[in-house]
Amino acid sequence: MKKRRWLGLQIGLVLSCFLCGYGLGEERTAARQKIAQRPNILWISLEDISPDLGCYGDSYAITPHIDRLARQGVLFTNAFSHSGVCAPTRSGVITGMYPTTIGTQHMRANGVPPEYVRCFTEYLRAAGYYCTNDSKTDYQFAAPLTAWDDNRRGAHWRNRPDDKTPFFCVINLTSTHESRIRQPEAAYQRLRSSLPPEKRHDPDQAQVPPYYPDTPVTRSDWAHYADLITATDRRVGKILRDLKQDGLTDRTVVFFWGDHGRGLPRAKRWIYDSGIRVPLVVRWPGHLVPNTRRDDMVCFLDLAPTVLSLAGVTVPRHMQGQVILGPERAPEREFIFAARDRMDEARDIIRAVRDKRFKYIRNFMPELPYAQSIDYMDQMPTMREMRRLHVAGDLNATQQLFFRSTKPVEELYDTQADPHEIRNLAADPQFQGQLQRLRKALDIWSRETGDLGLIPEPILDEVVRPEGRWRTTEQPQITAQDGRVTVSCRTKGASIAYAIGADQSGQRGWKLYTEPITVSSNTRLRVKACRLGYRDSPVVQMVVP
Repeated sequence: MKKRRWLGLQIGLVLSCFLCGYGLGEERTAARQKIAQRPNILWISLEDISPDLGCYGDSYAITPHIDRLARQGVLFTNAFSHSGVCAPTRSGVITGMYPTTIGTQHMRANGVPPEYVRCFTEYLRAAGYYCTNDSKTDYQFAAPLTAWDDNRRGAHWRNRPDDKTPFFCVINLTSTHESRIRQPEAAYQRLRSSLPPEKRHDPDQAQVPPYYPDTPVTRSDWAHYADLITATDRRVGKILRDLKQDGLTDRTVVFFWGDHGRGLPRAKRWIYDSGIRVPLVVRWPGHLVPNTRRDDMVCFLDLAPTVLSLAGVTVPRHMQGQVILGPERAPEREFIFAARDRMDEARDIIRAVRDKRFKYIRNFMPELPYAQSIDYMDQMPTMREMRRLHVAGDLNATQQLFFRSTKPVEELYDTQADPHEIRNLAADPQFQGQLQRLRKALDIWSRETGDLGLIPEPILDEVVRPEGRWRTTEQPQITAQDGRVTVSCRTKGASIAYAIGADQSGQRGWKLYTEPITVSSNTRLRVKACRLGYRDSPVVQMVVP
């Protein structure tokens, strides 16, 4: 017991530098006072893609709709994820905080974020936005009822209560996921046949990175990946046409982004640029100069504060990103940071810091090889091809780097001269100044953000969920007087959802409680409390007297 208290104190001290954000009621008041006409906001997110798009200069890509969107808005050339894999990435996107700060950095973890952390969409809902998600969450904790008005396949801005209600709509397109690259041949041929002949990718024309063996298997995977992007580009075009058909183009900020790098070996799951550099395009008619390219360093933690700022909502002080658009745009940052921890069944601890030119990587477990076996990853034909050729001794020196038995403690790359990050400059006397500068930046970031990566995962789990027991959010308490209903919950960090009338079997119909509500007598009221990383409370029902 004493050991557990000590560990809790240690982790508490690491996290104590973060201040709690404003209450949701205060967010609503601030938003109403700050902005009169709020824009609609649409996110179109793709899975497992690097900036392998025509608008980013990729001559192999065929992406006319995304390219047109880029010409109509701003294209960010230095946009990065804080992780090379989906769940930690999305954990940071939805909270505006580093997973390494809130304990959600391990792939397929069940995190328990600190009590002051919320899904940022709660602040939007409190400010009157209709928030929908179609349909992936993958936050490393269950998406609470309070996060979305509608969270399911088919959730859409068209389902909002009226045309005057501003919306925040997320449409996650999963058709570029790594699993689609290796889908059965019959399924792939059906997709390929849906593309006009001139939009099908010839494997012989693929531009294979030098760390891959240049074989028919590798080229086939690359062509499959490119075909998936082209097919998904059509879906992006359909979404934008729907927006135009509804007369909403001029009133809607559109964000297009990919959640991390391409779903191929040494890209997805890694924090080389192939794993964390992502496409990001934003269109905001009348506010952003069309056909603009920005090279400032932006990261996914910036999405939450930027959306809140555009919506007129005060950004909570605990968020670690910054506003990158609009009148509250922050000064440019010098560095972005990324982390890799346990990846499915493979343990590792790797951190990275990057400026516009140099990337520094620190391997905290250098005794482990790069090419650890991960069952899901090893199903990719390119990965199998690499392993086969490694055993046969048929990889060249560059391709063999990935199969070394150990890793260097430090890696340093000049990403302008060496965009594939294959020439480690950490021991080069000419670059010692850059090495020390970036090494110091990483150390400062680790301290200031309370990086939990060096706490063994079982110990971290024991602190936040002792003996593996899930805690349940306490049952909310309801008081009603003269038709005015007040709801509270004793669990710190809890949010409250309520529904009026008939039972709600899913998420739709549940509203976010932020302040006392007025309800007619004899109305049935249902209430539930939620807290990130906890079980939901039981539903409490009452008929308002």
